[in-house]
Amino acid sequence: MSENKQILEIFLKEYDKLKLEQAQRIGFRDNLLYVTLGLFGTIVSFVVSSSSNYDALLIVPWVCLILGWTYVVNDEKISAIGRYIRYNLVDKIKEHTGYEDIETLFGWEIAHRSDQHRKRRKIQQLIVDEITFVCSGLIALCAFWFLASQPPLGLTILSWIELLLLVVLGVEIFIYADLAKGR
Repeated sequence: MSENKQILEIFLKEYDKLKLEQAQRIGFRDNLLYVTLGLFGTIVSFVVSSSSNYDALLIVPWVCLILGWTYVVNDEKISAIGRYIRYNLVDKIKEHTGYEDIETLFGWEIAHRSDQHRKRRKIQQLIVDEITFVCSGLIALCAFWFLASQPPLGLTILSWIELLLLVVLGVEIFIYADLAKGR
């Protein structure tokens, strides 16, 4: 086997591994939404079971922060894999094969980013992510502040820290939303 064919085979194996990792991360990321919603339901049912449980509302922002950050990290890695394939791997293959038509080298990597509805879908996903991981935590904090009469100072301080962290998470979700279209 020629050296060029061996190198091309290595690049194709790299592509397969990257796509496998990307698919696994997509599944994990998407399941985080369901886990988050399930945890919200569990916490809220505990809270409404007794007025003495209002402090448990402060668990919701931590769930939002931990799972939301995990969601963002995985989403960014999914996008990074796609960028690497589109900008690096395609160029390496072009260099070793002399094939110049980047639209047909791993065309799906470019095509799925170029449809006319991509930006609208990404904005809708951004809204869902912000509602799930930020607004839910903010609602829990507001409910805590409204329902918990005379909470200990430590819990009040904790709630303000959670508010600050939720704002930071909201900004990070927006930054990593990958609203770009095309290659």
